[in-house]
Amino acid sequence: MSRVTVVGAGLAGSECAWQIAQRGIPVTLYEMKPLKRSPAHAADTFAELVCSNSLRSDELTNAVGLLKEEMRRLGSLIMACADDHRVPAGGALAVDREGFSRAVTRWIEAHPNITVCHQEVTSVPEGRVVIATGPLTQGAMAEEIQRLCPETALHFFDAVAPIVTLESVDMESAWFASRYDKGTEDYVNCPMEKDEYIAFVTQLQSAQEAQLHGFEDSGVFEGCMPVEVMARRGLDTLRYGPLKPVGLRDPKTGREPYAVVQLRMDNAEGTLYNMVGFQTHLKFPEQRRVFSMIPALKNAEFVRYGVMHRNTYLNSPALLDRYYRLRSDPRISFAGQMTGVEGYIESAASGMLAGIETARELLGQPPVDFPRETAIGALALYISGGSVGDFQPMNINFGLIAPLDRRVKGKRNKNAAVSQRSLEIIAGLAR
Repeated sequence: MSRVTVVGAGLAGSECAWQIAQRGIPVTLYEMKPLKRSPAHAADTFAELVCSNSLRSDELTNAVGLLKEEMRRLGSLIMACADDHRVPAGGALAVDREGFSRAVTRWIEAHPNITVCHQEVTSVPEGRVVIATGPLTQGAMAEEIQRLCPETALHFFDAVAPIVTLESVDMESAWFASRYDKGTEDYVNCPMEKDEYIAFVTQLQSAQEAQLHGFEDSGVFEGCMPVEVMARRGLDTLRYGPLKPVGLRDPKTGREPYAVVQLRMDNAEGTLYNMVGFQTHLKFPEQRRVFSMIPALKNAEFVRYGVMHRNTYLNSPALLDRYYRLRSDPRISFAGQMTGVEGYIESAASGMLAGIETARELLGQPPVDFPRETAIGALALYISGGSVGDFQPMNINFGLIAPLDRRVKGKRNKNAAVSQRSLEIIAGLAR
C-alpha cells in the first residue's frame, strides 16, 4: 500500500492524517514542533488553537454549525476531541484549548497507521503528499511552495486576543450571562457607561502598535479585525461590533449598558477567560494600559497578550481542484488555512475532505465528490472555483451552499431546511 506524507500537524494536517489512516493507508506525519515553532505557536502538541478557543456556533441554523455536524457524521477526529473537551459558551462550541490539543495528539500518536516524525520539512517530499503547514509557513518550505505556486503572493494579517484570569476580574462591576438569556450564563459581561466608553475608544484609537513591517489596515482580514483598527473606523464601530450591549441587561441597573465587553471561558477549570473580539497588535504595555480602562478589568491579570502575524494563502481557484489537489501536479494536495478557508472548523474540514479523497484515490475507489448542497462540498468548490482575480479567504456561510428548490418562509427555517437536506445527503455518502 502506498504511503502518504502529511506535512504539518495542525487542525487540517491532523484531520487529514486521521482520515487516511482510518482507511487502512499508512501515513507519515511531519511536525516541526517542538524543534521549531512559528511566531504564533507556543505548545508542543498537535492541533494547537492559536487565536480564540471558540469553534463558533454549534446550531444547525448556522452554516458552521452544519459543517461541524457533517464532520461528526463523517468520523472527524477534531470534532470528537472538541466535543470531549467543550467548555460552556452558550450556543457556541468552545473548548479547553490545552485539553483538546493534548487529546488530538494522543489519538494521532496511538494510531497504528500513523508514523509521527518531529522534524522540519524544507522541500516537498516524493510520492503522494498533503501540505498542511499553515499560513505562517516560512523559510525553505515557503520558497518551495512559491516555486510550485507562483500565485501565492497573497496575504492578510491575523490577530490574537488577550487572556485574563477570572479571579482578577472585578465582579462587582461585571456579571455572568448569555445574550438574550440564551443557554446558560457562560459569559462574563463587563459594562461601560457612555463616558467610560468614549474615553476607552479615544485611547484605543491612538494607542501604540507593535511594529510589523508592511502592516496596513486594509491588509487585515475582516473576520479577525484588530480592535484598534475597528476603533479607528469610528466612535460607534465597537458598539455595533464586539462591544454591542443588545440583549444584555445589567442585573444591578435592570437596563442595557452603553457598551459591554464579553469574556469567554478559555479552559475547563474556568480560571482563564479570553476577551471576545479583542484581537490586537498593540504593544504589550499599551494593552495593559488601555484595556485596564474597562471598569471590570481595572486590576486584570493578563496571562497572554494579543499578538498579530501575517497569514499567507494560495490563489486557490487558479491552483487547486475540488479535492484540494494541485492541478499542475495532482500528487500534491494542500489543506488548511493556506488554501483560503478561514476558521478552525473550515481548516479541519479541508483536511478531512483532502484525506478522504486521497484515500479513495489510492484505494482505487471513485471520489465522493461532495456536492454544493453540503457545507464541506460547498467550501471546497468555492476554494477551487471562486474568482481568480479577487479571491479572498472565506468562512463557510449559507451563501456558498446551493439554495433550496422550494420556498421556505423565515431565515432560520430556511437555514434549518438547508441543513436537513445536507445531512440527508451526508448520510447517503457515509454509507
